[in-house]
Amino acid sequence: MDWKGTLNGLQDLQGIHHVPAIPFAGYGIGIIAVDLKYPKLPGNVANATTFSFPVLYEVVAFEIEQLFAGAAEIEAQIVAAARKLEKAGVRAIVGACGYFGHFQQVVADSVDIPVFLSSISQVPLIKLSLKKSQKILTLVASGEDVTSEFFQQSGADLADCVICEIGSLKSFAPIRWGKTELDNQQLIKDLVGTVNEQLAANPAIGAVLLECSDLPPYACGIQQATGLAVFDFITLINWVYTAVVQRPYYGYF
Repeated sequence: MDWKGTLNGLQDLQGIHHVPAIPFAGYGIGIIAVDLKYPKLPGNVANATTFSFPVLYEVVAFEIEQLFAGAAEIEAQIVAAARKLEKAGVRAIVGACGYFGHFQQVVADSVDIPVFLSSISQVPLIKLSLKKSQKILTLVASGEDVTSEFFQQSGADLADCVICEIGSLKSFAPIRWGKTELDNQQLIKDLVGTVNEQLAANPAIGAVLLECSDLPPYACGIQQATGLAVFDFITLINWVYTAVVQRPYYGYF
């Protein structure tokens, strides 16, 4: 039996040979995260309780603005983090910020496991679900760093989206600038208000995508207020996990 196979019971242990010697095991998803200190609520990609399965973090240290801009000098550190996660035994690698998408292709070329560094990679699939005339409202942390080239790195087309920057919201500042206090109620109120304003101005919007890995805690509130499908990093990561850690089905017929 291939050591990467999923064990379905003690009987399967009989056929396991040449198991790799690693300090820990069972992490399906590896997450590259920037070393930023601010409140990280359940739902945040950087909060491990968000997930119903084990995840393994690898922290990189540079200014978040460098990531937003896709600065060339941080590429080596991101690639090294991905390789470390692969060596640790994860089955897929994701980023903990949508702007890791700047490095999607170079990281994918550097490892032998699936890589999905940005929530933006969901755009083609979301667009497929909509009418041709409809757009995806995409909330981003840094509007000035959103370009066609950035979207293309994740296999997405910027023309399919209506971009709305939320990084300038006062209630988002503790996340954006690394402060220690967060008015959670005000932030969800501001996000819902912003989305509703965009819907009023753009009737063609048919779905919402949250680029930022800090926004999934507010996805439910946005959906309750709008009735739209809301995609984020967690919808992406859960989808990837079910693909790389398939499980047998049990039942009767």
